[in-house]
Formats: sequence, C-alpha cells, structure tokens
Amino acid sequence: MELRHLRAFTALAEERHFGRAAERLHIAQPALSQQIKQLEREFGVALVNRTTRRVELTSAGQRFAEHARTVLGSADRASADMSLVASGRAGRVSVGFIGSATYDLLPLATREVRRLLPGIDLELHGELLSPALVDGLLDGTYDLVVLRPDRARRPELDVRVLRAEPLVAVLPDRHALAGRPSLDLAELAAEPFVTHFSGDRSSMHEHVLAACAAVGFRPVSIMEVGETATLVVFVAAGLGVALVPSPVRSLALKGVSYVPLTSAPAVELALATRAGESSPAIRQVAEIVVSCL
Repeated sequence: MELRHLRAFTALAEERHFGRAAERLHIAQPALSQQIKQLEREFGVALVNRTTRRVELTSAGQRFAEHARTVLGSADRASADMSLVASGRAGRVSVGFIGSATYDLLPLATREVRRLLPGIDLELHGELLSPALVDGLLDGTYDLVVLRPDRARRPELDVRVLRAEPLVAVLPDRHALAGRPSLDLAELAAEPFVTHFSGDRSSMHEHVLAACAAVGFRPVSIMEVGETATLVVFVAAGLGVALVPSPVRSLALKGVSYVPLTSAPAVELALATRAGESSPAIRQVAEIVVSCL
C-alpha cells in the first residue's frame, strides 16, 4: 500500500464516482479502478460497491476511508514540517551564552528568533564559562555559543568576533571611588579582587590579571567565583572589587557601582559553531544573533 493508493481511495470516497475521482487525480479511469482493486486484494475485503452510475462504500470502505484520511493528514503535516526544517524555519537549536552575554544579548536575540522564526524550538543556556561552552559545542550539547574566543580558535570550530567589550570596574556602592565618572585602574592596586575562576575554567581571569599588570600591579588578594552574577553579588557584599565587560552593567544589582576605566582594555565577544555546520535552522539563528549587535 502506497500513499498514491490512499489518495486514490480518498478521492473516490469523496466523489463517489470513478470518472470524477480520476479527473480530480489527473489519472485515467482504468488506472484508478486498478488501484482500488489492488487495495481490495491486499486487504481481502471489498471496499466499494460498483454500479453503472454511482459508487457506494462498503462498511469496510467507510472504516478504511477514516484511516486513509488520518494517514494522509499526517503525511501532509510531516511534509510541511520537513519543508520548514529544510528552510531553517523549524527545528531545535541549543544556544549557550557566557555570563556577560546572558544579560543583554540573550534576551534580545531570543525575542528576535521568536519573532522571525516562531517554528524554532530554542533551547537556551546562560551564565556559562567559555571553556565549558567550547566543550559543549564540540560534543553536541550546544549548536552555537557566544563566548570569549581565546581558546575557541581551532580547526573544528567556526568563530566570528561580534564586538569588543571594554572592561569596567565594579565597586561596592559605598566605596570612596564609587561616585567617580571614571577611574584609573592603578587606583585599585591596594584592593582585594573578585574574579572568575583561574586556569582552564575561565578566560576572564587572565584578562583581568593582564589588565592589572599593564598598569603595574597584581591584586593583593583574589577570590574566585564561577558565575558573573555571583561575582557582582560578592562585590555588593563588600568582599572586593572586580573588572567585568561593560554589558554586565545590565545586571543592575543594588549595592554596586559600575565605573568606567580610563584607557580601558577590552575583551572580544564571539559567536562559534561547528565547522561546516549545515543545519539551516542553526545558520539562521546565528545570523539573527549577529544582527542583534
């Protein structure tokens, strides 16, 4: 039994006339009659009662007509859905974001994807660190990621730099420098720092130390945390000061002050996918993310 047999029988069941049904299907009447006979031989039961003027469905034919309409409806829906998938307008796309992109780019890009590609099932993962995002992209956990590109430039990944984000100081709001329009990073030389994890767990730790070294100091003490939001909370609690990319200012937490740095160093934000990514849905979501900046 093939879909063409189901379409033939459905047309006959609705027209109740071989000539009209054949015309509707754009086939010859003998060919239609042969397809109906093939179904009856396959099922071992008569589906129609034939007369010279009209076709009537048997009880078996009436039951089979219901099945045929259900199957054809499912096939049509599957075909339409696959057309959406092929055009990138349907499917599942898993996206991972580092902390700073979680606060401004994630909500903006999500709104745009839902507006432009409502058939996409968007799976979002925020407040992650770049090394974990690289690993997740390589093992298939994520389809595209927004991250620091430091360790992502490798042959198996396509990396596109999105923007450069200047570092800003995060101070407790009662700090003596909190009300300044800007400050020199060297003015924080005596302060304890809160940073992201060191080593292979985060790329921001080395950026912060490099920025401090460029103005002649290393923080007197360092407290390491995993999430950017936690880092800002620790600053609000008075446990130290921090340097963060400027988009973190979107995290308007009570108890902290964001102060721009004079001659501020910047860190890159990038979008990464697996090299040679062929999914239309992933490519379209990636372009929407890029367009949001």
